Amino acid sequence: MNRKQMKYKLSVNEFSHIIESQRNVFYDSLCVKESNGSFEISFTDKNYTCMPYLESALNSKVHGLSFFSGGGGLDIGAQMAGIKVLTSLDFEKDAIETLKMNPFFAHTKHRLDDIRNVKASDFTEILRQNNPEKLVLLGGPPCQPFSKAGYWKTLPQRLGPDDPRNMIGAYLNIIDDIRPDGFILENVESILHPHNIQAVYDLEEALDKMNYHFKLIKANACDYGVPQKRKRVFFIASKKEIITEPEKTNFEHPKEFQNGYERVIDWIGRFDSDFYASEFDSIEGLHHDALIQVPPGGNYISLSEKRGYVPELFKAGTRYWTFLLKLHPYLPSWTIIAQPGHWEGPFHWNNRRLRNCELAAIQTFPIDYKFYGSLRSVHKQIGNAVPCILAKSMCNYLKSVI
Repeated sequence: MNRKQMKYKLSVNEFSHIIESQRNVFYDSLCVKESNGSFEISFTDKNYTCMPYLESALNSKVHGLSFFSGGGGLDIGAQMAGIKVLTSLDFEKDAIETLKMNPFFAHTKHRLDDIRNVKASDFTEILRQNNPEKLVLLGGPPCQPFSKAGYWKTLPQRLGPDDPRNMIGAYLNIIDDIRPDGFILENVESILHPHNIQAVYDLEEALDKMNYHFKLIKANACDYGVPQKRKRVFFIASKKEIITEPEKTNFEHPKEFQNGYERVIDWIGRFDSDFYASEFDSIEGLHHDALIQVPPGGNYISLSEKRGYVPELFKAGTRYWTFLLKLHPYLPSWTIIAQPGHWEGPFHWNNRRLRNCELAAIQTFPIDYKFYGSLRSVHKQIGNAVPCILAKSMCNYLKSVI
Protein backbone atom coordinates (compact mmCIF):
# COMPACT_ATOMS: atom_id res chain seq x y z
CA MET A 1 0.00 0.00 0.00
CA ASN A 2 1.47 3.35 -1.06
CA ARG A 3 1.25 5.91 1.72
CA LYS A 4 1.74 9.56 1.06
CA GLN A 5 4.25 11.51 3.10
CA MET A 6 2.88 14.93 4.03
CA LYS A 7 3.69 18.08 6.02
CA TYR A 8 1.48 19.71 8.60
CA LYS A 9 1.94 23.15 10.14
CA LEU A 10 0.86 23.91 13.69
CA SER A 11 0.52 27.65 14.26
CA VAL A 12 1.67 28.88 17.67
CA ASN A 13 -1.28 31.29 17.65
CA GLU A 14 -3.61 28.36 18.39
CA PHE A 15 -1.82 27.76 21.69
CA SER A 16 -1.27 31.29 22.95
CA HIS A 17 -4.01 31.00 25.58
CA ILE A 18 -2.40 27.98 27.28
CA ILE A 19 -0.39 28.73 30.42
CA GLU A 20 3.33 28.77 29.74
CA SER A 21 4.31 25.67 31.69
CA GLN A 22 1.74 23.48 29.93
CA ARG A 23 2.41 25.08 26.56
CA ASN A 24 6.12 24.32 26.83
CA VAL A 25 5.45 20.69 27.71
CA PHE A 26 3.32 20.38 24.59
CA TYR A 27 5.92 22.07 22.38
CA ASP A 28 8.62 19.75 23.73
CA SER A 29 6.46 16.72 22.92
CA LEU A 30 6.42 17.68 19.22
CA CYS A 31 10.17 17.01 18.90
CA VAL A 32 10.51 19.69 16.21
CA LYS A 33 11.66 23.28 16.43
CA GLU A 34 9.46 26.32 15.90
CA SER A 35 10.13 28.26 12.71
CA ASN A 36 8.39 31.47 11.64
CA GLY A 37 5.57 31.07 14.16
CA SER A 38 4.75 27.42 13.47
CA PHE A 39 5.87 23.84 13.93
CA GLU A 40 6.19 21.75 10.77
CA ILE A 41 5.33 18.10 11.42
CA SER A 42 5.99 15.25 9.01
CA PHE A 43 3.24 12.66 8.91
CA THR A 44 2.16 9.68 6.86
CA ASP A 45 -1.36 9.71 5.47
CA LYS A 46 -2.73 6.33 6.58
CA ASN A 47 -6.12 6.64 4.87
CA TYR A 48 -6.95 3.83 2.48
CA THR A 49 -9.65 2.73 0.02
CA CYS A 50 -11.90 -0.30 0.35
CA MET A 51 -12.65 -1.11 -3.28
CA PRO A 52 -9.35 -2.97 -3.87
CA TYR A 53 -10.56 -5.52 -1.30
CA LEU A 54 -13.82 -6.25 -3.09
CA GLU A 55 -12.63 -8.84 -5.60
CA SER A 56 -11.22 -11.19 -2.97
CA ALA A 57 -14.43 -10.88 -0.95
CA LEU A 58 -16.60 -11.67 -3.96
CA ASN A 59 -14.49 -14.73 -4.77
CA SER A 60 -14.50 -16.01 -1.19
CA LYS A 61 -16.40 -19.14 -0.18
CA VAL A 62 -16.82 -17.79 3.35
CA HIS A 63 -20.02 -15.76 3.39
CA GLY A 64 -21.69 -13.65 6.02
CA LEU A 65 -25.12 -12.42 7.06
CA SER A 66 -25.01 -9.08 8.87
CA PHE A 67 -27.39 -7.82 11.56
CA PHE A 68 -27.45 -4.45 13.32
CA SER A 69 -25.33 -3.35 10.35
CA GLY A 70 -25.48 0.39 11.05
CA GLY A 71 -23.13 2.44 8.91
CA GLY A 72 -21.17 -0.66 7.93
CA GLY A 73 -18.06 -0.75 10.12
CA LEU A 74 -18.21 -4.46 10.92
CA ASP A 75 -19.32 -5.34 7.39
CA ILE A 76 -16.46 -3.40 5.80
CA GLY A 77 -14.00 -5.19 8.06
CA ALA A 78 -15.57 -8.53 7.16
CA GLN A 79 -15.15 -8.00 3.42
CA MET A 80 -11.62 -6.69 3.91
CA ALA A 81 -10.96 -9.98 5.71
CA GLY A 82 -12.36 -11.96 2.79
CA ILE A 83 -15.91 -12.62 3.96
CA LYS A 84 -18.56 -11.92 1.33
CA VAL A 85 -21.44 -10.12 3.05
CA LEU A 86 -24.63 -11.42 1.47
CA THR A 87 -27.18 -9.48 3.49
CA SER A 88 -27.39 -6.55 5.87
CA LEU A 89 -30.13 -5.44 8.23
CA ASP A 90 -30.82 -2.38 10.33
CA PHE A 91 -33.87 -0.45 11.54
CA GLU A 92 -32.29 2.98 10.86
CA LYS A 93 -33.22 4.20 7.37
CA ASP A 94 -30.14 6.40 6.94
CA ALA A 95 -27.85 3.50 7.81
CA ILE A 96 -29.43 1.28 5.17
CA GLU A 97 -29.20 4.11 2.63
CA THR A 98 -25.51 4.43 3.46
CA LEU A 99 -24.95 0.74 2.71
CA LYS A 100 -26.97 0.95 -0.50
CA MET A 101 -25.04 3.91 -1.91
CA ASN A 102 -21.61 2.25 -1.58
CA PRO A 103 -20.38 0.04 -4.45
CA PHE A 104 -18.50 -2.05 -1.89
CA PHE A 105 -21.89 -3.56 -1.00
CA ALA A 106 -23.54 -3.52 -4.43
CA HIS A 107 -23.89 -7.33 -4.29
CA THR A 108 -25.42 -7.28 -0.78
CA LYS A 109 -29.15 -7.51 -0.17
CA HIS A 110 -30.09 -4.71 2.25
CA ARG A 111 -33.16 -4.83 4.49
CA LEU A 112 -34.69 -2.05 6.57
CA ASP A 113 -36.34 -3.93 9.41
CA ASP A 114 -36.24 -5.08 13.03
CA ILE A 115 -34.37 -8.36 13.65
CA ARG A 116 -37.42 -9.65 15.52
CA ASN A 117 -39.25 -9.74 12.20
CA VAL A 118 -36.58 -11.94 10.63
CA LYS A 119 -36.54 -15.75 10.40
CA ALA A 120 -34.13 -18.30 8.99
CA SER A 121 -36.30 -19.03 5.96
CA ASP A 122 -35.79 -15.42 4.79
CA PHE A 123 -32.24 -16.42 3.82
CA THR A 124 -32.96 -19.73 2.13
CA GLU A 125 -32.88 -18.46 -1.44
CA ILE A 126 -29.81 -16.22 -1.16
CA LEU A 127 -27.89 -19.02 0.52
CA ARG A 128 -28.96 -21.45 -2.18
CA GLN A 129 -27.81 -19.00 -4.89
CA ASN A 130 -24.40 -18.37 -3.28
CA ASN A 131 -23.78 -21.85 -1.80
CA PRO A 132 -21.13 -20.85 0.78
CA GLU A 133 -18.64 -23.41 2.06
CA LYS A 134 -18.67 -21.59 5.41
CA LEU A 135 -21.35 -19.28 6.78
CA VAL A 136 -20.88 -16.73 9.56
CA LEU A 137 -23.16 -14.20 11.21
CA LEU A 138 -22.01 -10.69 12.10
CA GLY A 139 -23.62 -8.39 14.63
CA GLY A 140 -23.25 -5.98 17.50
CA PRO A 141 -26.68 -6.08 19.15
CA PRO A 142 -27.59 -3.23 21.47
CA CYS A 143 -28.56 -4.46 24.91
CA GLN A 144 -30.31 -1.89 27.08
CA PRO A 145 -30.56 -2.88 29.80
CA PHE A 146 -28.14 -5.77 30.23
CA SER A 147 -30.66 -8.40 31.10
CA LYS A 148 -30.85 -11.41 33.34
CA ALA A 149 -31.40 -14.99 32.26
CA GLY A 150 -35.08 -14.64 31.41
CA TYR A 151 -34.43 -12.82 28.15
CA TRP A 152 -32.59 -15.64 26.40
CA LYS A 153 -33.90 -18.97 25.38
CA THR A 154 -32.96 -22.39 26.57
CA LEU A 155 -33.18 -25.08 23.97
CA PRO A 156 -35.58 -26.16 22.67
CA GLN A 157 -37.87 -23.40 23.94
CA ARG A 158 -37.41 -19.63 24.04
CA LEU A 159 -37.02 -17.88 27.35
CA GLY A 160 -38.80 -15.03 28.97
CA PRO A 161 -40.53 -11.80 27.98
CA ASP A 162 -39.60 -10.10 24.73
CA ASP A 163 -37.94 -6.96 26.10
CA PRO A 164 -37.73 -4.50 23.17
CA ARG A 165 -34.53 -2.99 24.56
CA ASN A 166 -32.63 -6.28 24.58
CA MET A 167 -31.46 -7.30 21.13
CA ILE A 168 -28.94 -9.92 22.27
CA GLY A 169 -31.77 -12.40 22.75
CA ALA A 170 -33.11 -11.70 19.28
CA TYR A 171 -29.64 -12.19 17.79
CA LEU A 172 -29.18 -15.50 19.63
CA ASN A 173 -32.56 -16.66 18.37
CA ILE A 174 -31.64 -16.07 14.73
CA ILE A 175 -28.24 -17.71 15.31
CA ASP A 176 -29.97 -20.79 16.68
CA ASP A 177 -32.39 -20.86 13.75
CA ILE A 178 -29.68 -20.53 11.07
CA ARG A 179 -26.88 -22.45 12.81
CA PRO A 180 -23.91 -20.84 11.05
CA ASP A 181 -20.37 -22.22 11.27
CA GLY A 182 -19.48 -19.30 13.49
CA PHE A 183 -20.41 -15.77 14.45
CA ILE A 184 -19.32 -12.50 16.03
CA LEU A 185 -21.28 -10.82 18.80
CA GLU A 186 -19.85 -7.40 19.66
CA ASN A 187 -20.82 -5.26 22.62
CA VAL A 188 -19.69 -2.42 24.86
CA GLU A 189 -17.11 -2.99 27.57
CA SER A 190 -19.62 -2.14 30.29
CA ILE A 191 -21.27 -5.52 29.78
CA LEU A 192 -18.38 -6.83 31.91
CA HIS A 193 -19.11 -4.43 34.79
CA PRO A 194 -20.09 -6.24 38.01
CA HIS A 195 -23.52 -4.66 37.75
CA ASN A 196 -24.04 -6.25 34.32
CA ILE A 197 -21.89 -9.40 34.50
CA GLN A 198 -24.94 -11.63 34.83
CA ALA A 199 -25.66 -10.80 31.21
CA VAL A 200 -22.31 -12.36 30.25
CA TYR A 201 -22.95 -15.49 32.35
CA ASP A 202 -26.35 -15.92 30.72
CA LEU A 203 -24.91 -15.40 27.26
CA GLU A 204 -22.19 -17.98 27.90
CA GLU A 205 -24.80 -20.45 29.18
CA ALA A 206 -26.88 -19.93 26.05
CA LEU A 207 -23.88 -20.54 23.77
CA ASP A 208 -23.00 -23.72 25.67
CA LYS A 209 -26.53 -25.01 25.21
CA MET A 210 -26.33 -24.20 21.50
CA ASN A 211 -23.09 -26.26 21.36
CA TYR A 212 -20.89 -23.39 20.23
CA HIS A 213 -17.33 -22.96 21.39
CA PHE A 214 -16.46 -19.33 21.98
CA LYS A 215 -13.76 -16.90 23.01
CA LEU A 216 -14.49 -13.71 24.93
CA ILE A 217 -12.09 -11.05 23.70
CA LYS A 218 -11.62 -7.77 25.55
CA ALA A 219 -10.26 -5.56 22.78
CA ASN A 220 -8.95 -2.03 22.74
CA ALA A 221 -9.04 -0.72 19.18
CA CYS A 222 -5.64 0.94 19.53
CA ASP A 223 -4.08 -2.52 19.97
CA TYR A 224 -5.23 -3.42 16.46
CA GLY A 225 -3.93 -0.53 14.37
CA VAL A 226 -6.78 1.92 15.03
CA PRO A 227 -5.85 5.51 16.02
CA GLN A 228 -8.35 5.46 18.87
CA LYS A 229 -8.62 4.15 22.41
CA ARG A 230 -11.92 2.32 22.20
CA LYS A 231 -12.68 -0.69 24.40
CA ARG A 232 -15.12 -3.30 23.16
CA VAL A 233 -16.01 -6.92 23.89
CA PHE A 234 -16.25 -9.58 21.19
CA PHE A 235 -17.69 -13.05 21.51
CA ILE A 236 -16.14 -15.09 18.70
CA ALA A 237 -17.97 -18.40 18.34
CA SER A 238 -17.43 -21.54 16.28
CA LYS A 239 -18.75 -25.07 16.03
CA LYS A 240 -15.10 -26.11 16.39
CA GLU A 241 -12.94 -25.88 19.47
CA ILE A 242 -11.05 -22.55 19.69
CA ILE A 243 -7.48 -22.72 20.97
CA THR A 244 -5.85 -19.58 19.54
CA GLU A 245 -5.98 -15.87 20.39
CA PRO A 246 -6.32 -12.95 17.95
CA GLU A 247 -3.04 -11.30 17.08
CA LYS A 248 -2.60 -7.69 18.13
CA THR A 249 -1.19 -5.45 15.42
CA ASN A 250 -0.32 -2.17 17.09
CA PHE A 251 3.45 -2.47 17.05
CA GLU A 252 4.15 -1.29 13.53
CA HIS A 253 6.37 1.60 14.65
CA PRO A 254 7.19 1.07 18.35
CA LYS A 255 10.12 3.50 18.26
CA GLU A 256 8.11 6.30 16.67
CA PHE A 257 4.78 6.05 18.44
CA GLN A 258 3.96 5.91 22.12
CA ASN A 259 3.53 2.21 22.99
CA GLY A 260 3.43 1.46 19.28
CA TYR A 261 0.00 3.06 18.87
CA GLU A 262 -1.13 4.93 15.79
CA ARG A 263 -0.83 8.72 15.83
CA VAL A 264 -4.11 10.43 15.10
CA ILE A 265 -2.41 13.05 12.90
CA ASP A 266 -1.54 10.30 10.41
CA TRP A 267 -5.25 9.74 9.92
CA ILE A 268 -6.76 13.23 10.18
CA GLY A 269 -3.91 15.56 9.24
CA ARG A 270 -5.07 15.74 5.62
CA PHE A 271 -8.50 17.07 6.64
CA ASP A 272 -7.38 20.22 8.46
CA SER A 273 -8.09 22.62 5.61
CA ASP A 274 -10.89 24.96 4.63
CA PHE A 275 -11.99 22.47 1.95
CA TYR A 276 -13.34 20.16 4.67
CA ALA A 277 -14.77 22.87 6.91
CA SER A 278 -18.16 22.17 8.50
CA GLU A 279 -20.88 24.36 9.94
CA PHE A 280 -20.25 22.59 13.25
CA ASP A 281 -16.54 23.51 13.39
CA SER A 282 -16.87 26.61 15.54
CA ILE A 283 -17.38 26.38 19.28
CA GLU A 284 -19.16 29.16 21.09
CA GLY A 285 -20.76 29.49 24.47
CA LEU A 286 -20.14 29.10 28.16
CA HIS A 287 -16.86 27.16 28.13
CA HIS A 288 -15.22 28.46 24.95
CA ASP A 289 -12.62 30.49 26.84
CA ALA A 290 -11.81 27.46 28.97
CA LEU A 291 -11.43 25.12 25.99
CA ILE A 292 -8.82 27.25 24.26
CA GLN A 293 -6.70 27.13 27.43
CA VAL A 294 -6.56 23.31 27.47
CA PRO A 295 -3.32 21.95 25.94
CA PRO A 296 -3.52 19.19 23.30
CA GLY A 297 -3.87 15.85 25.07
CA GLY A 298 -5.48 17.47 28.12
CA ASN A 299 -8.96 18.01 29.47
CA TYR A 300 -10.60 20.23 32.09
CA ILE A 301 -8.12 18.99 34.72
CA SER A 302 -5.49 21.10 32.94
CA LEU A 303 -7.36 24.09 34.34
CA SER A 304 -7.12 22.92 37.95
CA GLU A 305 -4.58 23.45 40.71
CA LYS A 306 -3.53 19.83 40.16
CA ARG A 307 -1.95 20.94 36.87
CA GLY A 308 -0.57 24.23 38.19
CA TYR A 309 -3.44 26.40 36.99
CA VAL A 310 -4.04 29.04 39.71
CA PRO A 311 -6.64 30.17 40.52
CA GLU A 312 -8.26 27.04 39.16
CA LEU A 313 -11.32 27.13 36.90
CA PHE A 314 -12.34 23.57 37.73
CA LYS A 315 -11.56 21.17 40.54
CA ALA A 316 -10.11 17.83 39.43
CA GLY A 317 -12.55 14.95 39.77
CA THR A 318 -15.71 17.04 39.49
CA ARG A 319 -16.47 16.49 35.78
CA TYR A 320 -16.61 13.67 33.27
CA TRP A 321 -13.20 12.81 31.81
CA THR A 322 -14.38 13.88 28.33
CA PHE A 323 -15.20 17.42 29.43
CA LEU A 324 -13.04 19.78 27.31
CA LEU A 325 -10.98 16.78 26.17
CA LYS A 326 -8.62 17.62 23.32
CA LEU A 327 -6.60 15.49 20.90
CA HIS A 328 -2.80 15.40 20.84
CA PRO A 329 -1.54 14.91 17.26
CA TYR A 330 1.01 12.27 18.28
CA LEU A 331 -1.40 10.11 20.32
CA PRO A 332 -4.41 7.99 19.43
CA SER A 333 -7.81 9.63 19.86
CA TRP A 334 -10.06 8.89 22.78
CA THR A 335 -13.35 7.11 22.11
CA ILE A 336 -15.55 8.64 19.44
CA ILE A 337 -19.16 8.66 20.60
CA ALA A 338 -22.38 8.89 18.61
CA GLN A 339 -24.12 11.77 20.39
CA PRO A 340 -21.72 13.91 22.42
CA GLY A 341 -22.84 16.77 24.61
CA HIS A 342 -21.91 20.32 23.72
CA TRP A 343 -18.65 20.31 25.69
CA GLU A 344 -17.73 16.65 25.48
CA GLY A 345 -14.63 15.81 23.47
CA PRO A 346 -12.48 14.87 21.93
CA PHE A 347 -12.00 18.24 20.26
CA HIS A 348 -9.38 19.03 17.63
CA TRP A 349 -6.10 20.46 18.93
CA ASN A 350 -6.92 23.59 16.90
CA ASN A 351 -9.87 24.39 19.19
CA ARG A 352 -12.74 23.19 17.03
CA ARG A 353 -15.05 20.23 16.78
CA LEU A 354 -13.95 17.22 14.79
CA ARG A 355 -15.42 17.01 11.31
CA ASN A 356 -17.29 13.93 10.18
CA CYS A 357 -14.51 13.08 7.74
CA GLU A 358 -12.09 13.14 10.68
CA LEU A 359 -14.41 11.05 12.85
CA ALA A 360 -14.69 8.52 10.03
CA ALA A 361 -10.91 8.39 9.64
CA ILE A 362 -10.44 7.87 13.40
CA GLN A 363 -12.91 4.98 13.10
CA THR A 364 -10.76 3.78 10.13
CA PHE A 365 -13.55 3.97 7.59
CA PRO A 366 -12.09 3.85 4.06
CA ILE A 367 -11.71 7.20 2.39
CA ASP A 368 -13.80 6.05 -0.60
CA TYR A 369 -16.73 5.11 1.63
CA LYS A 370 -19.67 7.52 1.66
CA PHE A 371 -22.39 8.21 4.22
CA TYR A 372 -26.03 9.15 3.72
CA GLY A 373 -27.93 11.61 5.91
CA SER A 374 -27.59 14.87 7.79
CA LEU A 375 -24.38 15.81 9.57
CA ARG A 376 -25.86 14.62 12.85
CA SER A 377 -27.13 11.38 11.35
CA VAL A 378 -23.73 10.65 9.80
CA HIS A 379 -22.00 11.45 13.11
CA LYS A 380 -24.28 8.93 14.81
CA GLN A 381 -23.58 6.24 12.22
CA ILE A 382 -19.84 6.77 12.55
CA GLY A 383 -19.85 6.89 16.35
CA ASN A 384 -21.89 3.70 16.70
CA ALA A 385 -19.70 1.69 14.34
CA VAL A 386 -17.04 -0.92 15.01
CA PRO A 387 -13.76 0.56 13.71
CA CYS A 388 -13.22 -1.10 10.34
CA ILE A 389 -9.63 -2.17 10.95
CA LEU A 390 -10.55 -3.66 14.33
CA ALA A 391 -13.44 -5.44 12.61
CA LYS A 392 -11.04 -6.80 9.99
CA SER A 393 -8.83 -8.27 12.72
CA MET A 394 -11.78 -9.89 14.49
CA CYS A 395 -13.16 -11.28 11.22
CA ASN A 396 -9.77 -12.68 10.22
CA TYR A 397 -9.70 -14.39 13.60
CA LEU A 398 -13.24 -15.72 13.11
CA LYS A 399 -12.24 -17.18 9.73
CA SER A 400 -9.28 -18.92 11.33
CA VAL A 401 -11.39 -20.78 13.90
CA ILE A 402 -14.40 -21.95 11.87
